[in-house]
Amino acid sequence: MTAATPTTAHPADAYENLEPWFDKLAALDPADPERPILREHIIETALPLADHIAQRYSGRGEQVDDLRQVARIGLVLAVDRFEVGRGTSFLSFAVPTIMGEVRRHFRDHVWAVRVPRPVKEAQTRLAAAVERLMQRLERQPTPREIAAELALDVDTTVLALMANNAFRTDSIDQIPLDDERGSTLSDRLGREEGCYRLIERSSVARPLIARLPAADRELLCWRYFESLSQSQIAERLGCSQMQVSRLLTRVLERLREQADLTPAGLPKAAS
Repeated sequence: MTAATPTTAHPADAYENLEPWFDKLAALDPADPERPILREHIIETALPLADHIAQRYSGRGEQVDDLRQVARIGLVLAVDRFEVGRGTSFLSFAVPTIMGEVRRHFRDHVWAVRVPRPVKEAQTRLAAAVERLMQRLERQPTPREIAAELALDVDTTVLALMANNAFRTDSIDQIPLDDERGSTLSDRLGREEGCYRLIERSSVARPLIARLPAADRELLCWRYFESLSQSQIAERLGCSQMQVSRLLTRVLERLREQADLTPAGLPKAAS
């Protein structure tokens, strides 16, 4: 038998129907000189599949050409690992193999800042989960809803959402496109930031919030993290909006007292 070369491919050789070529490959002796020729033909016929998958991951901080190379490596692995006798189609085996290779590339090489591995792995699943939820809910899902969809805790999900910004970094010597004066980020460094005081307060409040009862933490999360109105919270709790207002006031006053802060958020004057 003479195997087809890559230049003899015809429409019937599209990657959707490569099983007959794998049958021919499996029938060849490992030492048959036609075997590498047939293998090359299969790989070249399936290259559009790898390129299509690479294109799906474009725009995430990596060059398309680099993604294409990674996807093609995944394709070669799929061709070499596919077993005809298992009863599955090559396409159903190759797609997750190629996508897995691309995702590992993002997880291990593309991040511009260090991100914990569980967060990286969660981030690779975010896009598909958000798309499913948007179709189902007809709105942008909340982090809590995304966490439930992925069977993750809310903290890991929030970190994964934030990790979308970790694919690339910008030089501090780069001039922003909207800066008419031509000043760079480094020109602005060293100025006193107005948010420093807010960060200090947040660092004080964080451990105090962690020690609150679970019901109080959930109440704060609904109001200030998920941005629910007091009326919406009241519907969840089965009480009145006024009761929710009192609960929030009680929790916030308790935090202020423990943090030794006034209602305005400023340190109390020394007595």
